[in-house]
Parts: sequence; structure tokens; C-alpha cells
Amino acid sequence: MITTDFAAGAPCWIDLGAPDVPAAAAFYSAVLGWEYESMGEGEDMEGGMFRKDGKIVAGLGKLTEEGARPAWMIYYSVPDADAATAAVERAGGTVRVPARDLDEWGRMAQYSDPLGGQFAVWQPGTSKGVELVDEPGSLSWTELYTSDAAAAKDFYGKVFGWWFSDMELPGGKGAYALVTPAGQAAERMHGGVLELPAEDLDLADGRPYWHPVFAVTDCDAAVSAVTGNGGSVQMGPEDAEGVGRLAVCLDPAGADFVVLAPSPG
Repeated sequence: MITTDFAAGAPCWIDLGAPDVPAAAAFYSAVLGWEYESMGEGEDMEGGMFRKDGKIVAGLGKLTEEGARPAWMIYYSVPDADAATAAVERAGGTVRVPARDLDEWGRMAQYSDPLGGQFAVWQPGTSKGVELVDEPGSLSWTELYTSDAAAAKDFYGKVFGWWFSDMELPGGKGAYALVTPAGQAAERMHGGVLELPAEDLDLADGRPYWHPVFAVTDCDAAVSAVTGNGGSVQMGPEDAEGVGRLAVCLDPAGADFVVLAPSPG
């Protein structure tokens, strides 16, 4: 489970790069019950924060990178963003945004893994990250789709010290690697790695990609809200034994995410 004490290597922040900020704000407010807090006014607003029950759950910004697709960026907590950058480069990754300070809030950097999967790190200052997790309407899991799970585990293990435990998928469909931060107990696992053929990674033109999983109380109701507000469904809703009922969704601009109603207990 994800918690807000943010152990090193655990997910601590997410933000969405969207081509139309007001449209994205309206969509996620309708689907997840978020309240949007703008940092600007009118059509020129560049972004802001999403809150759930008054607590910050995500950020939203204008997609400005040329050729970039709308997507969620997942940030992992680190004690030293510069040391993380060095670890990424040693392991064969590349730096997309060099480490830099965001006022007194913290220090961030963004990277690509060796196959092109994008992720980020956050060195906390006055802000440790999101304020609500593992509750309905908040981040509850992170997931990497990649064409080479072994390479991904090697890279992220070197960068973050994560340890992995493989879980066999039903029907002989391979394994799903569960991710736990270094030095943490198994109940602190926070994500998974799923190997898929490159042709099934068409959202990112065959490159790996991370996406967030948001907890919801009713998966089918969330899916109805997704499709009723201009989004679409890639998979589901379907039941996953011991996990819950889930669906892989796209927002109206094409950013992917998962909604999950966890199994009781």
C-alpha cells in the first residue's frame, strides 16, 4: 500500500500534462470527485492542484513539450535528486529535466529509463508530496507497462533499490512483478511491472509507460463517469482475484489511468 510517510523510492507525487487544462480539470472532477484549485484565471490558466476532501491529491499543468503525449507523470521520493540523477545515468537512463529547485517546496528531476519509459523524482523540502493516498479518489498503486520486464527490474532496482516479487498471471499469461521500496515490508509494496509486446504499447509508440491507479468505491460507476464525460475504456471493468474490480481508462485527451475498487479486506 502507498502511505504518506513516503519511504525512499515510494511514489509521492503525480501530475498530469494536458493540452486543455480546463477540460482536464472538469473531467477528473466528474470522474474522481476532485476539486480543482487553479493557479491562474480564465483560458490562459496554466495549471493548479486537485484536492479530495480538502487534501492535495495531484497536480495539473499545461502540456508544452513538443511532440509529447498527454500523460500522468509519477514522482518517486528520494533523499537527494542529484544522487538519483547520477544513479539513472549509471544505469543507462537519460535525463529529461535536470534536477532543479521549486522554491522551498523541494527539488525535482525527470528521466527516461533505457527503453524510454518516463518517470520523475522528488526531493522533499517543505512539501513531501500528495496529502491523501490509498483512499477513494486518490493514488493507490503505480504500474509500468514495458516490453522488457527483466531490463526494467534491473534498471529501477539499481536506481531506487526496489525489490521485486513475481506473481503468476491467470491463464499462463506470464508474470506480474510486484514492487516494494528498499528496506520496507511487503505490505508497503506500491506498484507493479507488466511485460507486454511492443505492439501493445501503442499509446507511447512502443515505448514503456507508467500510469497511476486511482482507488474508487464503485468501478462500474467510475467507468460510466469516464465514458459519460468524453473518456474511453481500454480494458474492463473486470474482476481481478484478490485485487478488486478495475478498468484501464483514457481521459478525453488520451492520458491513461486505472480505476480500482479494491477487494474487501
